[in-house]
Amino acid sequence: MAHDLVIVANRLPVDRVTGKDGEVTWRRSPGGLVSAIEPVMRAGNGVWLGWPGGTEQHLEPFEIDGLHLVPLSMTQEEIEEHYEGFSNATLWPLYHDVVAKPEFHREWWDRYVKVNRRFAEKAAELAAEGATVWVHDYQLQLVPQMLRELRPDLRIGFYLHIPFPPAELFAQLPWRRQILEGLLGADLVGFQLPGASQNFVRLVRQRVGHRTHRDLVYLPDGREVRAAAFPISIDAAGFEELARSPEVAERAKAIREALGNPRKIFLGIDRLDYTKGIYARLRAFGELIRDEHLSVEDAVFVQVAVPSREQVEQYRILRDDIDRLVGRLNGDLGRIGRPAISYLHSSYPREEMAALYRAADIMVVTPYRDGMNLVAKEYVACRIEEDGALVLSEFAGAADELRQAWLVNPYDINGMKAALLDSYRAQPKELTRRMRAMRKQIAQHDVKAWADSFMTELAIEHHD
Repeated sequence: MAHDLVIVANRLPVDRVTGKDGEVTWRRSPGGLVSAIEPVMRAGNGVWLGWPGGTEQHLEPFEIDGLHLVPLSMTQEEIEEHYEGFSNATLWPLYHDVVAKPEFHREWWDRYVKVNRRFAEKAAELAAEGATVWVHDYQLQLVPQMLRELRPDLRIGFYLHIPFPPAELFAQLPWRRQILEGLLGADLVGFQLPGASQNFVRLVRQRVGHRTHRDLVYLPDGREVRAAAFPISIDAAGFEELARSPEVAERAKAIREALGNPRKIFLGIDRLDYTKGIYARLRAFGELIRDEHLSVEDAVFVQVAVPSREQVEQYRILRDDIDRLVGRLNGDLGRIGRPAISYLHSSYPREEMAALYRAADIMVVTPYRDGMNLVAKEYVACRIEEDGALVLSEFAGAADELRQAWLVNPYDINGMKAALLDSYRAQPKELTRRMRAMRKQIAQHDVKAWADSFMTELAIEHHD
């Protein structure tokens, strides 16, 4: 069956659930992307192509909640070299300001090319004549060009969910030209921020030599490619509804009680990743308590670190470092029944996250570099009383939109301490003024508006 819309992403929007009897079923994974794309898929006879996780081969296409899903299997070698290797140990650190050192291995690159080709061939098979194909993220940057060669009749969009690096950093990549040419297979290349799309156009001019004008790239074959920013968002109404539910309100109260009803709860929720700045933020909080600006009776820091990429060495090292820091801070600063830091290395369902957002007085989001950071937006959506404070890294994409947060440079520990203290001491009136403005911003620019604006732009053909 041919489809008018094909979504191509590294992962399918489902998680594998194995029942007590060993039977495997699928459950939709919580995530903004699927809720944004779902209406577009339903309206456009759409299908989603992606890897379901694991190494099981020969999985058949299936349907869940009326969504058509086509699994693309991966072997253990492909997972190690394409996914953990090139995607997450080469591109991820390179695109995040080289917070960790990227590794460049030719075998990884070869595997990346092969996996991208498999995705492109499958997408070409699934797409109807003149269909639209929307390719997502850094794991699949070669797919647009490969797909264009197989199916010149398609409208192809590409969206990068993570930052795109400045030219000086991108230039380190031995395969920089191939990546740029891969992306130029798309009609529209979307980024989180205007700076990223400008980086891309500049690099195409310098490294590939195509003529460009503002956000357009002119290819020798007469095609035009547009690069533009489409800042991603969340299902703001969905989170607000969740936050208003009696169960979540009850749970938020229970969380505060379990923490001993401190005056203020600081909260961090991140994937356990070296780009997220967890270590520096906990150190800053620890120093505020050590120097008696705050006391453990008045303030507690709840840090949720969601397990992530545990096969990758750098992630294991990071986990050990944070474990040690938390142990040391609690040993030095805590009292019986009053740890300074309540640390949870685990993932939680949306309802529990909403309860944490409602329980927390100060949300601390301090990545060294982040494409957007949706946690900041989720917190704002859940603050239905228009109170609470957001301390936000200026290097998160969200800082462009959430101007009323306390913006910090996450490398500046003293600056971070000052912001934590300011937000702790802020008057209710000031908190409401800031939160009201941020809530208005995310209500107007939600994830549905994001998907609509991308798809609308993709449908427009640019000609001089």
